[in-house]
Amino acid sequence: MPELGHRRRLLVLAICCMSLLIVSLDNTVLNVALPSMREELGATVAGMQWTIDAYTLVLASLLMLAGSTADRIGRRRVFKAGLVLFTLGSLLCSLAPNLESLVAFRMVQAVGGSMLNPVAMSIITNTFTEPRERARAIGVWGGVVGISMAAGPLIGGLLVDSVSWRAIFWVNLPVGLAALLLTIRYVPESRAPKARRPDPVGQLLVIALLGSLTYAIIEAPVAGWTSPPIPLFAGTAAMALVGLLLYERRRTEPLIDPRFFRSAPFSGATVIAVCAFAALGGFLFVNTLYLQDVRGLSALHAGLHMLPMAGLTLVCAPLSGRLVGSRGPRLPLLVAGVTMTASGVLFAAFEAETSTPMLFTGYVLFGLGFGVVNAPITNTAVSGMPRAQAGVAAAIASTSRQVGQTLGVAVIGAVLAAGLHGRSYDATFVAASRPAWWIIAGCGLCVLLVGALTSGPWALRSAGRTAARLEESASGRASTGAVR
Repeated sequence: MPELGHRRRLLVLAICCMSLLIVSLDNTVLNVALPSMREELGATVAGMQWTIDAYTLVLASLLMLAGSTADRIGRRRVFKAGLVLFTLGSLLCSLAPNLESLVAFRMVQAVGGSMLNPVAMSIITNTFTEPRERARAIGVWGGVVGISMAAGPLIGGLLVDSVSWRAIFWVNLPVGLAALLLTIRYVPESRAPKARRPDPVGQLLVIALLGSLTYAIIEAPVAGWTSPPIPLFAGTAAMALVGLLLYERRRTEPLIDPRFFRSAPFSGATVIAVCAFAALGGFLFVNTLYLQDVRGLSALHAGLHMLPMAGLTLVCAPLSGRLVGSRGPRLPLLVAGVTMTASGVLFAAFEAETSTPMLFTGYVLFGLGFGVVNAPITNTAVSGMPRAQAGVAAAIASTSRQVGQTLGVAVIGAVLAAGLHGRSYDATFVAASRPAWWIIAGCGLCVLLVGALTSGPWALRSAGRTAARLEESASGRASTGAVR
């Protein structure tokens, strides 16, 4: 990629952030609309889980493929294709006649979305090459998640109450088209110096693993854990995981390079991303149902109630990016772990949802924690890797987020459904959601412990050794190719 001027770099960052905005908005807007969708389409708790997880599942399955493909054939080319597919999928979702069609069209959206976030992050990484400037750019990137969390519930609530849940997908159309036109005009093409070979076997194993695991978790409370499909899908997930670990170790250019995980900060960032986004997915899912089905709030008022959480995320994300750039990722990770754990404990042990001041305290704590966690995840994932592998490294980080959100909605939705047993939400919801809140608190504690463990001096030394080995390996392959 040619060196760009300061204004052009900022414009490229803005275009990439537009893609993140529509992908992030899609999740936060959809959560507020779940009760209205359930009523019109006749969906169960499992059906509502699938409207979210069909999207995040496909996204998680294809992100690494999209990242490596973009490094190979051109990042701008893949980014443009993603914008077209995502916008088309949004239009189809707004026209869905039933739940099955909506889930299918959400999967179309996800195919497009898989080509956006990791590729955009790779474009940013290759545009902002100075470490401190890149950390600040990633902080802005993380701030867009905060904007989507702040604007999503409000926009979604307003559209659901005034028009229909179908209108929530219309928001993506003008933003997607504008981002596409700006990309064609201003984003330069870039690709890795050496093309990576496709890994279809690894890709199929990832799809089998995530799909089977998610199906088993979501459907088990309805079908029963001993129902024949559940052990079958759980066993398929286990075999796919074993096959993936064994197969990828033998490939020269694997879909998931096991050598990345020799870096303690990179491994830590992966685990933290799964835990933080599992907590987010469960948090939004439980609160949306509670505010609308138990407290009886409208979609708009439910969105206004969650504004403290979203506002803190919006404010803290860019501050976290600056802090990572000046002092490193350790402090933001510790703050995130403490506050997310405290939020979960408030709901699990003290039933914070039954008291409005406690409810808002829990929202503020969670928003603060989630706001500061995103920048260190992203920066740690890509900063220690060779620039040629930026797409794959960013894709693994993005995949970890989507896997976390998929599992969060699946596990916490399953726990909630098991606790409700078809009974009235009003009478049993708080008690049924208590185990879910303990799971969210556990995710926060994991962020704290793993963040503390993988951000110290020895962890940084492991990152340096890993980067040196990757560079050496890449140079060796390039030399071999030149001799041939």
